[in-house]
Amino acid sequence: MISLTDQDIDIAGLTDLVRHDSAGAVVVFLGTVREFTRGVQTKSLEYTAYAEMARVSLQQLEAEARQRFPIIEVGIIHRTGALSLGDVSVAIAVSTPHRAEAFAAGQWIIDTLKIRVPIWKKEHYSDGREEWQHPGLPSPTESLGAPSEIPNFAADRIAAKDSAGDQ
Repeated sequence: MISLTDQDIDIAGLTDLVRHDSAGAVVVFLGTVREFTRGVQTKSLEYTAYAEMARVSLQQLEAEARQRFPIIEVGIIHRTGALSLGDVSVAIAVSTPHRAEAFAAGQWIIDTLKIRVPIWKKEHYSDGREEWQHPGLPSPTESLGAPSEIPNFAADRIAAKDSAGDQ
């Protein structure tokens, strides 16, 4: 299930949507509006999307995630419009038989979403400046440590999955 919305995201509803009796793990990722970006105080964010293309990209992302990981259910919801500090901008819920797979799938989905899906973020800073972030382009924060530079313990766990049915 994928969705673009200008409303608050129903996290409990999304979680319930992906729960299943054959899933030993449900992982939920929430992207939230933080107060500081690269040391500059954030006042608010604004998300805009090319809705038709974003929906198609999200559907493709879901289909590819299902091919890459043993996903039982997945839900991806992204907000558009104006968001305040603490608001949830994106929610991803994934259920799989085991936790390592769920963590790996969730990480892959959010990392890939930020690159491929045509959703743009405008950061409004407390000093009055504004800055657009574009999908697929490196942001200034990547110099501080891109996601690809962070150890991926979930992938390591999948490669060494134990035979005890680790959940």
